[in-house]
Amino acid sequence: MPDVVVVGGGIGGLVTALALHRHGIGVTVLEQGSGRRELGVGLNVLPHAGRVLDELGVLDRVAEIGVRTAEMTYAHRLGMPVLRRPVGIDAGFALPQVSCHRGRLQRLLLDTVLERLGPDAVRTGARVTGVDPGRARATLATGEVVEGGVLVGADGIHSVVRDRLFPGEGPPRWNGVAMWRGATDWPAFRGGRSMIVAGGNDAKLVVYPIGPGSRPGTVLTNWAVCIRTGEAGTAPPQRQDWARVADPADPTRHAHRFRLGEIDHHGLIAATAESYEFPMCDRDPLPHWTDGRTTLLGDAAHPMFPMGSNGAGQAILDAEALARHLATGPDGATALAAYQDERLPVTSEVVLRNRVGGPEQVIDEVERRAPDGFDRLADVITDEELETIFSGYHRVSGNTR
Repeated sequence: MPDVVVVGGGIGGLVTALALHRHGIGVTVLEQGSGRRELGVGLNVLPHAGRVLDELGVLDRVAEIGVRTAEMTYAHRLGMPVLRRPVGIDAGFALPQVSCHRGRLQRLLLDTVLERLGPDAVRTGARVTGVDPGRARATLATGEVVEGGVLVGADGIHSVVRDRLFPGEGPPRWNGVAMWRGATDWPAFRGGRSMIVAGGNDAKLVVYPIGPGSRPGTVLTNWAVCIRTGEAGTAPPQRQDWARVADPADPTRHAHRFRLGEIDHHGLIAATAESYEFPMCDRDPLPHWTDGRTTLLGDAAHPMFPMGSNGAGQAILDAEALARHLATGPDGATALAAYQDERLPVTSEVVLRNRVGGPEQVIDEVERRAPDGFDRLADVITDEELETIFSGYHRVSGNTR
């Protein structure tokens, strides 16, 4: 019987396996898919999460498949800069901010788990259909029962483990925003290490590089178009799914709402062979994650809107904390309670801040005051107001020097 059974072989589950192995704790990961499909598009590993990956000896490999991002620009929907800040090492952190492809990161982590823990550490095609929290036991679709000393639900926003702990919770909460995302090779802008977020919560365009390009002068460039199409707080119009292929006409018809002088975003979107669509969803913070020897982690515990580049990062921080408490606690139940006490308050606050825009709230506030743009930013908002929003968010999320 393994010490820990992790349900879910996504980023959070795989980093958990590596962190537990580092402490000499046996672990088995149950993944319902093949584990080999490179789903999703871009994400950012901020320095606070990068510290965990560095300690696990994988950050340099992540940086090789991604981009060490140097700066972030928040801009009005019509292109006027609102806030421009260095990030990662360029901002004085000891470690970089790495932008990369979600699927390629997951594949790298999977390969690393199999190299270090052995080929039996991850069981693919293992769909969990039932959970007994008190016994730390998972039942597979085949009827097989897998039991460990501790059970960790890292199975995403549609978590089976969470549903067992909180039956009747209902579907994820939609904020009324539809997201279209894609990535393709594109000419580098600003040296190929810059990230741009233009527009607020009602209409937003995000563009940033996530890896080397296949041709000289290009980088694999991630884009996202986010448009409010429904009413916040209602059930999503469709299931949130990284693999749902979009109609290419949908993001194209919204592209005219944005102006970016440095990037031909119309061309970028049109050149993308395949893009994906899903509703922007989260769930309300929970009163607790742990029931006896069973707990939650990552999106199963605290799914959040993709603001401030914190979704994957908070899952990585969960993994480090969980492994640390299991390695030092007197027993599994006590360790899980300590893990919950450390991580639940922080992630709950990030979930709630992301609902009002996270650090991107700086754009919302400017666009509220100047919907048609501005000539001088100082006539719209003060530097102190901008810094309060931006720095306050990063203090809460833990991404500070």
